[in-house]
Amino acid sequence: MIPVQGYAGRTVAVLGLGRSGRAAAAALAAGDAHPVVWDDSAVARDAAFDAGLDVRDLTKPGAFDDVSCLIVSPGIPHLYPAPNPVIAAAWDAQVPVDNDIGLFFQSFATSDWNDFDTVPRVIAVTGSNGKSTTAALIHHILVENGRPAQLAGNIGRGVLDIQPAHDAEVVVLELSSYQTDLARAMTPDVAVFTNLSPDHLDRHAGLGGYFAAKRRLFAEGGPDRAVIGVDEAEGRYMANQLIEGPGDDRVIRISSGQKLTGQGWTVFARKGFLSEQRKGRQVGSIDLRAIAGLPGAHNHQNACAAYAACRTLGLGPKGIEAAMQSYPGLPHRSQVIGEKEGVSFVNDSKATNVDSAAKALQAFPKIRWICGGLQKEGGLDALLPHLGHVAKAYVIGREATDFARQLIGAEAEVCGTMDRAVAQAAAEAQPGEVVLLAPAAASFDQYDNFEARGDDFISQVKALLA
Repeated sequence: MIPVQGYAGRTVAVLGLGRSGRAAAAALAAGDAHPVVWDDSAVARDAAFDAGLDVRDLTKPGAFDDVSCLIVSPGIPHLYPAPNPVIAAAWDAQVPVDNDIGLFFQSFATSDWNDFDTVPRVIAVTGSNGKSTTAALIHHILVENGRPAQLAGNIGRGVLDIQPAHDAEVVVLELSSYQTDLARAMTPDVAVFTNLSPDHLDRHAGLGGYFAAKRRLFAEGGPDRAVIGVDEAEGRYMANQLIEGPGDDRVIRISSGQKLTGQGWTVFARKGFLSEQRKGRQVGSIDLRAIAGLPGAHNHQNACAAYAACRTLGLGPKGIEAAMQSYPGLPHRSQVIGEKEGVSFVNDSKATNVDSAAKALQAFPKIRWICGGLQKEGGLDALLPHLGHVAKAYVIGREATDFARQLIGAEAEVCGTMDRAVAQAAAEAQPGEVVLLAPAAASFDQYDNFEARGDDFISQVKALLA
């Protein structure tokens, strides 16, 4: 646990008692603060009370009279579509609002570091798609190369739930837009931006607000090195904002699909080959095609980002390549479940938006596509140019009929449920084809989260493979 610094003897309120909220309350107590907690759910409040936490109704007048700061969990709206009433009350009481990410960066460095030979580092990864894989891959590469490392944030453990840093340790954080938007302190040593596509638009009042939340990690975080995906205009804009001129190697531009030129530091992948170039000369390369845990162009972009981040820490290309070969991949992200009679089954339940699903569809030549769920803003038009590899779509979810109707140019069958979709796709699949779950939609119409949806797919496939 990271004891929170700066609030000893003071009362700090915590709103939201999920994973990050509970960890924040414990870390505040460990730093000799007095946490008072609240959640809109009576079940969560009762559980907190039973655990010995000081539950205070933050909706009542005067609740913030002795409070020094309000710590907000990431799932709670703080501005759009409307601020949570407790947050609005904190504003009115002139109480600063922060989150666990801000507390982490405020508290991570300690006086113990004076005795370290090598100062610990923080790599923070954000973006629309691929940030979980990129963060996990960076962590895997570091560990495989003998570097002490911890992985936290929007993946795995909460940031305050990790252990205080050891000599030369690297902490890898995956940060969502909800986290970067509110944190009052962000000082990563290396910051990574994978890409941008429309998502969470209701929480950020549109694409501009969503990008602005991501950009805060770089503009206000002031990293020593920035790894920027430049396959979209937003990434090119941000890379330009951070450089002081041509050849500024504090910014590493990355791409999947295009060759990057110029005198700066670049890492790009084309036709399955990763190339690192500095000052116009190639200094490293990796054949990504045979790396089972990183299939498809979207994962090659993740590989470029992870490679670049690890190179900033002094790791060599050969050591990075060896670690990538053993990377197992993450659950629900291009996860190969098994094969039967020449047909592969791949779980990409994390493909919850149109852009991530489009990238999954480009990763395999012939696909039996299981899709559908709770549609996000914008419809499915952006998917239509990427349906060429789809032999047939098998649509699930409460909106399955409407979803299928939008897949112009592809044969689509309304299945409704996962068990029917898997059975039908498997029965019709031919050798060499892939049965792919890449929903292009949220899961909440039928499942609690994308993990539960992926687990259902896995159980249905394993029953077929048995």
